[in-house]
Amino acid sequence: MNCGTNESGVVQMKPIARIYCDFPDKFGIPRQSGLVPELEAMIIFEPEYRDPNSLRGIEEWSHLWLIWQFSENLREGWGPTVSPPRLGGNNRVGVFATRSPFRPNPIGLSCVKLVRVDDTEACGRVLIVSGADLMDGTPIYDIKPYLRYTDSHPDATGGFADEVFDRSLDVSFPPELLAKLPENRQNAVVEILAMDPRPAVQDDPERIYGMRFAGYEIKFTVDGRCLRVVSVDKEI
Repeated sequence: MNCGTNESGVVQMKPIARIYCDFPDKFGIPRQSGLVPELEAMIIFEPEYRDPNSLRGIEEWSHLWLIWQFSENLREGWGPTVSPPRLGGNNRVGVFATRSPFRPNPIGLSCVKLVRVDDTEACGRVLIVSGADLMDGTPIYDIKPYLRYTDSHPDATGGFADEVFDRSLDVSFPPELLAKLPENRQNAVVEILAMDPRPAVQDDPERIYGMRFAGYEIKFTVDGRCLRVVSVDKEI
């Protein structure tokens, strides 16, 4: 097993893989998996887990569950309530009634689509997935198949998330700026911006926001429901 127990009886786990994608930091990452299907990422296994037999038959599954660590939100202590940004940062709810990264155990759960399995010389078999909501380099603790007949619940209710889901923006992206991005990233970045990557508590039409994506910095403003891209620069 990929875990052990220390002298205090605490189970210790270590990553089996890491995901590599276009988001070097948290700003702009979709708030949930599956919201931007065009986003592709690569899962590379740690050397000790690169036995190709461990992935035998995985191509038969269209979607996978990723169990991962909120590696950028590690901090000591936690609180029983949190203020979800989608509620304006003022209303508090129980931590276990949210998907807040600030939890007793900083574990995340995401459902992604398996695009394909690639064989590489340097890293063995790697997984190409789409729809991920993880930051570049995020450690993954486990991967499990998505079971359609048990994991899908069309009649489920979503609490406060159902009420505030639609915050889509109209994106004004000048063609000459969009053309600076690789063609296979253009649709994805427009969808990301349309979902309003800003913290919910920020609403300053004069402020210029910057989002790092795929080796570029994209700057934009938001006035009401209109997001306007003002510059796209390749990072050095």
